[in-house]
Amino acid sequence: MPDSPPRDPWWDLRRLRYFAVLAEELHFTRAAARLHIAQPALSQQIRALERQLGVPLVHRTSRGCVLTEVGQRVAAEAGRLLAEVDAGTDRIRDLVRGREGRLRLAYTRSARGGRVDALMTRFRAAHPDVEVVAETAWTAPNVAGLLAGRLDAAFVRTPVEEPGLRCRFVEAEELLLALPTGHPLAVGRRRISRAEVVDLPAVMWPRDNGPGMFDRTIAQVWPQGGFRLVRQEPDDEQLLRAVAGGDVVAAVPAGRARALKVPGVRLRRFTAPTPTVDVRLAWPRDTTNPAVHHLLAQLDDA
Repeated sequence: MPDSPPRDPWWDLRRLRYFAVLAEELHFTRAAARLHIAQPALSQQIRALERQLGVPLVHRTSRGCVLTEVGQRVAAEAGRLLAEVDAGTDRIRDLVRGREGRLRLAYTRSARGGRVDALMTRFRAAHPDVEVVAETAWTAPNVAGLLAGRLDAAFVRTPVEEPGLRCRFVEAEELLLALPTGHPLAVGRRRISRAEVVDLPAVMWPRDNGPGMFDRTIAQVWPQGGFRLVRQEPDDEQLLRAVAGGDVVAAVPAGRARALKVPGVRLRRFTAPTPTVDVRLAWPRDTTNPAVHHLLAQLDDA
């Protein structure tokens, strides 16, 4: 019984590929031409494969060659194996290029539309084979998901102070004052000063949803104090509905407020300096996901 062939997968694959071509051509010269190697070199590799396997694979004839019974079976197995190897190689190449794979992404509730949606539209068009698994949450759970390894990237409202994450600027969004339709500041006014909102009863979402954005909003709209929180709502839509009820005002990102179009609410801009909140893309500092890097490349090209 012959010894077991030595394990040398790289040489085995190359020789199997040579043999598969020869099995199709049944002619050393034609097979060598297809493989772009010299005919003697092909003969040497086939003999080496036969020695490696311990059995003859071909019978040489004056007109070319014929496969032995074992050679026919090896040729069939080699064809299947090489097809799988080629398909796997293509998948790996596409994965490295970011054209295939998965991107687990989270949006932040208060930031849809604008550059965020434009960025994702460009990314999906450039990398249609990447499976984007998307969800929407507040900044705090998005950050927790990144740190836990459940998310690959997330849009967040900054500042976000986490050494394990990196962030890149996407856009700055203006904060507007949402007022009930019948409020005195909503009538005949286009801009509102900070002094006029001091001590007005206000509604806000819970600070735990996004501490950085919460604090930045208060610091810009009520810089001298006078923020009087009288009500909390779980999201922007409920917040604006509370405003429509006529009892409270709110500082809200322009894009989200205008998109919701809640009846009974008037939106007014603040006097200079314009208050803004940033949207940034965050990802784990040590990520090895190629799709994340290609998403960042799309952001760079914007």
